[in-house]
Amino acid sequence: MDTVSAWAPGVGFTLLPHVGGMLGGLITDREIHGWYEYLEKPSWCPPNWMFAPVWGTLYTSMGYGSYLVWKELGGFNKKSMVPLGLYAGQLALNWSWTPIFFGAHKPGWGLVALLLTTGAATATTSSWYHVNKTSAYLMFPYLAWLTLASVLNYRIWKDNPNKKKP
Repeated sequence: MDTVSAWAPGVGFTLLPHVGGMLGGLITDREIHGWYEYLEKPSWCPPNWMFAPVWGTLYTSMGYGSYLVWKELGGFNKKSMVPLGLYAGQLALNWSWTPIFFGAHKPGWGLVALLLTTGAATATTSSWYHVNKTSAYLMFPYLAWLTLASVLNYRIWKDNPNKKKP
């Protein structure tokens, strides 16, 4: 195995989640100082600057965890279909939240997307635990953040029932 083919999968898997994060960031940047700024938010809402580094860290850890599962199971095959399929599903759900919440200004539907993401991420973590415990542990901070994000999304939805675009 040459040098590039030895490290390329690890880098690719680790960077993959960032693709959707960067695309979502384009939507968020348009709305953060517009519609979102005028929403009622709870006092415990993290400051805006905190979201990018947190998501960057979480995307990196879940991406690396997916690489560990892929490597442990010998690549894409019958054994890896469920754990990596669950991962792909939760990642797609994760990426859907930003266009729903920020792009469409639909906090209620954003909450639905977050709850589905949390369920799929939990199932992913459980399936990974049976393959590679480290990969599952790498998902724990993500699950904690999804819980916080869900409660925050719920509060924004409930506290802004008629908030229209400024």
